[in-house]
Amino acid sequence: MATGRIGVTPTLGVRWSKAPTGGTTALSGLDDSSVSLVYSVGYEQVYRNGVLLSRGNDYTATTGTTITLIDATITGDIIEVFAQQLVPLADAISKGQFTAKGTLLSATAASTPGVLGVGANGTVLTAASGQATGLEWATPSSGGMTLISTTSASASAAINLTSIPQTYNELYVYIRNCKPANDGGELRLRLNNDTGTSYQHLYWGNETSTAQTFTGTSLQLMEGNDNSVATGFTWLRLPDYTNATTWKTTTSVAVTVDATTTTSFRSRFNVGVYNQITAISQLNFFMSSGNITSGDFLLYGVK
Repeated sequence: MATGRIGVTPTLGVRWSKAPTGGTTALSGLDDSSVSLVYSVGYEQVYRNGVLLSRGNDYTATTGTTITLIDATITGDIIEVFAQQLVPLADAISKGQFTAKGTLLSATAASTPGVLGVGANGTVLTAASGQATGLEWATPSSGGMTLISTTSASASAAINLTSIPQTYNELYVYIRNCKPANDGGELRLRLNNDTGTSYQHLYWGNETSTAQTFTGTSLQLMEGNDNSVATGFTWLRLPDYTNATTWKTTTSVAVTVDATTTTSFRSRFNVGVYNQITAISQLNFFMSSGNITSGDFLLYGVK
């Protein structure tokens, strides 16, 4: 049985036990439990039928793998060797290599340890052959939503989300508690601040039993909202926004506070088309009339 410990002088302890045939003087190889005889010269103890033998008088041990008995065994003898094999200090792992929480021990080459520090929050450990340790912390390559920006409205004529990264597959916008300055104001959207007649809109809602379609200079997201109650919510999806070869589509769902009763709500499902092929780098939100007096606009990217 082999056991190990790390101390001032690292060692590996081995207990080797064998019942050799009579007349044996050379002990080596596997014992009766398939443990290999390995020792550091001068750190072995040899027992014959439980009696400790004297190094140099009863046996010689000079190779690290073979022990030679002065007197040959007789049938029934049990030879046990308690061997201490020194482990070089260079092969020991020191706790000093772990310099901070999350530190990982890797390898920069064969038998060459290396240390990799903890990654940023939300990153994942990834194989990377170009790095010294063969590993790196990276942003997940697919799945999940990343918050790009949060913009709050306060008596704003418009909310313009500009310089949108072109590294995601699609965009989501959550619009919370949006309220118009003018009672019944409708929240609308332009892409890339395009004010031309480039938009077509199809919607269904609880205020109409049939689909409504119109073409104009913007997309309508939120039905007229009361200007004193900010409990509405709208989400907007814009897939494949970076491609520069096809028209763009949007979908959105909105619930708003009825501007007439202030106690009931209006809901709307919208499908929009933008008949331009330019990649989208701006989202421009504004009211049909007046300012946006409150609301949080959360922009997310999805890989």
